[in-house]
Amino acid sequence: MRYSFVMNLEQFIENFADLFDETDPDTINATTQFKDLEEWSSLLALSVIAMIDEEYDVEFRGDDIRGSNTVEDLYNIVKSRVE
Repeated sequence: MRYSFVMNLEQFIENFADLFDETDPDTINATTQFKDLEEWSSLLALSVIAMIDEEYDVEFRGDDIRGSNTVEDLYNIVKSRVE
């Protein structure tokens, strides 16, 4: 089932930032190099994969995360698979 909505970068950033416990969500934006965040871990990577599957019904893999640098990179991959 594909969602019939327009993906929104701001909402994606908010969903992404909600996964962090110790990082101020206001410090996360489209150009954030998420792997450089102090709190980033393999567990958070799995949480990102689960969030993308749940919120956007998109299959996302570790390779997608490894190939991305910014939050917007992740968003663009998800957006390309939703459309």
